[in-house]
Amino acid sequence: MGQYGIGQAVPRFEDPRLLRGEGRYVNDVSLPRQAHAVLLRSPHAHARLGAIGLAAARRLPGVLGIFTEADLRADGLGTSAPTFQFKRPDGKPMFAPVFPGLARDEVRYVGEPIALVVAETLAAAKDAAERIEIAFEELPATATLAAAIEPGARATWDECPGNVAYLYEAGNTAAAEAAFARAARIVRRRYTISRIFAHYMEPRGAVARYDEGDERFTLYVDTQYPHRVRGVLANRILKIPEHKLRVVAGDVGGAFGTKGWLYPEHRLVLWAARKLGRPVKWTCERSEALLADEHARDNVSEAELALDADNRFLALRVRTFANVGAYLSSDRNLLATISNIGGLVGVYDIRAAHVAVHGVLTNTSPTAPYRGAGRPEATFVIERLVDDAARELGVDRVALRRQNLIAPDAFPYKTALTFTYDCGDFASNMDKAQALADVADFAARRRAAEKRGKLRGLGIVNAIERAASPGLEFAEIRFDASGTATILMGTKNQGQGHETTFKQIVADRLGLSPADMRFVDGDTDRVAFGTGTMGSRSTVIGGTALCLAADKLVAKGRQIAAHLLEASAADIEFAHGRFTVAGTDRAVELKRVAQTAFLAEKLPPGIEPGFYETGTFSPAQHTFPNSCHVCEVEIDRETGAVDLVAYSVVDDVGTVVNPLTLKGQIHGGVVQGLGQALMEHVVYEPDTGQLLSGSFMDYAMPRASDLTSIEVESNPVPTKLNPLGAKGAGEAGTVGALAAVTNAVVDALAALGIRDVVMPATSEAVWRAMRGVSTNPAKT
Repeated sequence: MGQYGIGQAVPRFEDPRLLRGEGRYVNDVSLPRQAHAVLLRSPHAHARLGAIGLAAARRLPGVLGIFTEADLRADGLGTSAPTFQFKRPDGKPMFAPVFPGLARDEVRYVGEPIALVVAETLAAAKDAAERIEIAFEELPATATLAAAIEPGARATWDECPGNVAYLYEAGNTAAAEAAFARAARIVRRRYTISRIFAHYMEPRGAVARYDEGDERFTLYVDTQYPHRVRGVLANRILKIPEHKLRVVAGDVGGAFGTKGWLYPEHRLVLWAARKLGRPVKWTCERSEALLADEHARDNVSEAELALDADNRFLALRVRTFANVGAYLSSDRNLLATISNIGGLVGVYDIRAAHVAVHGVLTNTSPTAPYRGAGRPEATFVIERLVDDAARELGVDRVALRRQNLIAPDAFPYKTALTFTYDCGDFASNMDKAQALADVADFAARRRAAEKRGKLRGLGIVNAIERAASPGLEFAEIRFDASGTATILMGTKNQGQGHETTFKQIVADRLGLSPADMRFVDGDTDRVAFGTGTMGSRSTVIGGTALCLAADKLVAKGRQIAAHLLEASAADIEFAHGRFTVAGTDRAVELKRVAQTAFLAEKLPPGIEPGFYETGTFSPAQHTFPNSCHVCEVEIDRETGAVDLVAYSVVDDVGTVVNPLTLKGQIHGGVVQGLGQALMEHVVYEPDTGQLLSGSFMDYAMPRASDLTSIEVESNPVPTKLNPLGAKGAGEAGTVGALAAVTNAVVDALAALGIRDVVMPATSEAVWRAMRGVSTNPAKT
């Protein structure tokens, strides 16, 4: 294993330069003759565009160009589009309005880009944007999910009355109905999951240049998928060969899914750079981000659980309404609503299920994947439902869960909702989590809290997620003539610690010291191919591709080592960075073999000089990381303030490459989940569609003082779906946290007869619940 091998808690190699302020983020990119771009955004949620007066703005000093959608159309700029095709409830084709880059005819959410202003300086661009005159004809807005699904609701698009853009179904309707018909008990609930936004360390940005001589673009951008962004921009937007566009992503500064595929600003700066013959830079300001970026979640689910007379789960039915915002410009806007609904059955032996998802258009920012991308929502619904069932039946919630778990000997287990779980030990997760959280003594802690005037609640949930979706990933290990190596990865680091993880895999596989390795990602000119980083796939798929490349190097190195050691290749063994003649002490280091590979005269006949190999891998199916989360909260009876007092996680992410970075991933994910459960909320004014939570003054995020110690213990059951045995870990913390925290809050309030609380469970929401004061759901 060695000091840096798989399983070692290695501090992140990238941290020293980042902590010294030596990161290379997109806003650090400045090019000669660079111009600055600003976008004029809509102040209305729904309005018809009249005359747009640009003359006064164009006369201002330093203004290089002001452009509208008509300019994009005149130059033949293309658009993206979803590849998924579903039907509407009435059987008509899915209605997928695509955003053209700048608003055309109407604006449909506050913050929608209308005009692009490019000037010599940022200040000049801002001044010009303020001088643009637009005649708006304000129209009624449908700005909340509740309003959009009401009978007779105003249409966000005239072409889509009723606002349901698509219907997606999974499971077996007949089997579910038959199971419900014979059920002894049916538990029904309606759960609301609030809208949130990913706040990252660095807001988005893009810098573009066009080389007239090469007829080639370069885009510097903070994205999770450099090669996929290149593909969409080249093939659909600019309509050029992919080799005519280079995409470079340096340090990203946090992404969480929201810095994914393609934003309008990417195409706009590229187009403007070619049109003006100048590099163009756009930087999203913090005050602009909540207007400019895609949001997440915003669902309502009506769920039903059927049980037999022995409290065994028979079937599940769920109908979800998912707010997708004003536009469906790519698969991104669909993925979170459909791709993880299989998780609704959780870790339970539920033999029949049916789910229907309605994608609903509103006058709000489009929604897209955010850490978990449907997984936390699925876990939330099933784990809230199990808690509510236990309370309604008068049985212990842990015992009810244990009775219905999928048994360890049932794998591979085909669920009633599309997924096939390959392995896991869910009962063991629960046992270990209860021990870690000292659940046995919870009753005593609750009594002690009561004496202090506090309500104490416990939440315990089982979480499972689909991770590492099948799809290609690329890796290359490229040795130089000195015997040191460069690792080139098609995945893209956004703060997860990829450099450390991948160096550990190479160290484990080749015995190479991290000091002899260099890490490269995010540059489509340097890395041959990549799908990118999302869905907890980097270690599973990228790491496997890296193993394949390493194995090829060992195979080639064995031939060279045999020649150097004057032995048969069949007798050469490799371990810990050394090729050894079996049964002897005769050996040669990998580094020397690599050096020899560049000396053609010293190679055996038929061996091609050089020492570099690639690996490309796509798994046969998804992996399924799983966990058990236990959360304890205390609630102040007078104020409704929720205090997080304990949190424990036992996770199964398969093989753990680095326990230290794994805990960091779990901690970060848990915090993002509890942030949504307790305080985070994107709020639109229902009647006007104005964004009410547009700054850090209005959008609360968790601070250190809101947290408690998060205890993490691993219970790995390695998968056989890849040689590493890894399942993925990037989203695991968030997947369980949303339900765990909410269940704990509801458990604390159950003593008062309260069985639900509005998300997020702010002190006001809890105070209102305790006093029976209704909250208008249209304003939450």
